[in-house]
Amino acid sequence: MNDRIEQDWTAVCELDDIVPDTGVCALVKGTQVAVFHVPDEDATVYAIDNYDPHSQAAVLSRGIVGNLGERIVVASPIYKQHFDLRTGECLETPELSVSAYRVKVAGGKVWVAA
Repeated sequence: MNDRIEQDWTAVCELDDIVPDTGVCALVKGTQVAVFHVPDEDATVYAIDNYDPHSQAAVLSRGIVGNLGERIVVASPIYKQHFDLRTGECLETPELSVSAYRVKVAGGKVWVAA
């Protein structure tokens, strides 16, 4: 059973490869995933789809990271919609939300579950 759990996780990069408060794009099982390093109280890394459904471009990893109230978000670099990094919800247009992925840091590496 533990082997199956480990197979669901993909190592994408070293945590030190991601500048704090920015994101990178990684390919996880054929899907582009935007991985963000956001040092805060709850977690240090988040992962959502890299594909922005508004602009129909794979650009979310290049967005601006910040917060709106209690929510940690990335603003799409094209039309500036905000996506919650914990849930993938688009704050302006919830029906165009993206998937959020489980993510962990182990041994200095960032791992994404898909």
